[in-house]
Amino acid sequence: MRESRGTAERIVGPNGIRGRVPDELDAGGAYRTGAAFALLTGAPVIAVAHDLRGSSPALADAFAQGVLDQGADALDAGPGPADCLTYLSGYLDVPGALVTAGHGPGAPHGIRLCRAGAVPVTEGTGLEAIRERLAGPRPALTDQPGSVVRAPVLDDYARHLRSLVDLSGIRRVRVVVDAGHGIAALTAPRALHHPAVELVPVRFGPGNDRAGQAGWDLGERVRRSGADLGLAFDTGADRCRAVDERGAAISPAAVVALVAARELARRPGAAVVHDLITSRAAIEAVEEAGGIPLRSRVGRSAIRSLMAEQGAAFGAAASGRYYFRDFWCADSAMLAALHLVAELGETGRRLSELVAGHDRYPRSGEIGVRVEDPMAALHRVATYFAATDAELDRLDGVTGEFGDGSWFNVRAARSAHLVRIHVEAEAPAAMEALRDRVLSVVTASAPAR
Repeated sequence: MRESRGTAERIVGPNGIRGRVPDELDAGGAYRTGAAFALLTGAPVIAVAHDLRGSSPALADAFAQGVLDQGADALDAGPGPADCLTYLSGYLDVPGALVTAGHGPGAPHGIRLCRAGAVPVTEGTGLEAIRERLAGPRPALTDQPGSVVRAPVLDDYARHLRSLVDLSGIRRVRVVVDAGHGIAALTAPRALHHPAVELVPVRFGPGNDRAGQAGWDLGERVRRSGADLGLAFDTGADRCRAVDERGAAISPAAVVALVAARELARRPGAAVVHDLITSRAAIEAVEEAGGIPLRSRVGRSAIRSLMAEQGAAFGAAASGRYYFRDFWCADSAMLAALHLVAELGETGRRLSELVAGHDRYPRSGEIGVRVEDPMAALHRVATYFAATDAELDRLDGVTGEFGDGSWFNVRAARSAHLVRIHVEAEAPAAMEALRDRVLSVVTASAPAR
């Protein structure tokens, strides 16, 4: 990383460090980030983990060296997913960092940071200080450098996840797991280790982790093997897609319905946080299970903060991230997968039966639209729909809800000149009509009312 304010501004975003290797983020940049983080936290020990991307171990080592040169010890956790670092930071009460990357060749690398207790470091809680240090002079070395402590924790992490989901007495469940040549190849066999769980591994070896590779043939593999469930994890095991025994995709709304009901059975009447683009079907399932749904802005930090504030039992994002009170209010795809296995094993029913009815509202999916001025586009949307029967709010972008249950949300993306649109309605034709109406306003060619 070139030592300049411009580079620091580019790679330090609202939720972590992110830059292309080696042009924006290299070993030198990782070293300085480690040093800056050690100075920020003042902690005697900082945990460091990394994913399986080829350049991640070297960046993690450089980050750790920056920590050591500021006098703190580096707890080297080795390879692991983000929720493994959550476990380590939460269980040992130490700050931590995960070096990870997006999918595909040349995808940006990132460094996620958390304080002791798995509390994320974001803009306003420390990242601005990291940015300033990266833009400033190289930090001085301490007279007493720290030491490296090797502490691979995958087995302990897996045991902790299993302690949160009771698999005792379940019937036999066959699960196809597509690791996409990523970190789930290390974590799934450990987390799903149980006499009643038969794991069918797919893409567990090293390989090209290009985007979209995991899960493309998951349904076919499930049908061919007679499995009860199929799970496809992304490269970093941050998210997981599921299919039922027929090979049909399970929507995030259905996963929310099943997992929320299980968490609410343990904590009747508790709150469940959902982001404001979550399907109404999931929200209704929470209410039917006796929970109190709470709307949140989109994003990890917003969901986790509201969960902690309200003592929520569970949290969910429409993107397929699932958050657990008993897991430091953090998300864990593997923990959600364990809940699906437990539900199948306890009920003895097919997954297609369990999720029936939880995906009943047509959705547009996320639509990205490039515009010259995102704020002006949001203003057009708010002005236009204020003159209709829509009930508007500005919790995150502009959301409009109608009396028939249909709704839309338009938000400005972090990328310049881009807005994101989500629409849901009772029927396909109604969804398409509302979608087209919102699109026309966003692109400044709104039809006459």
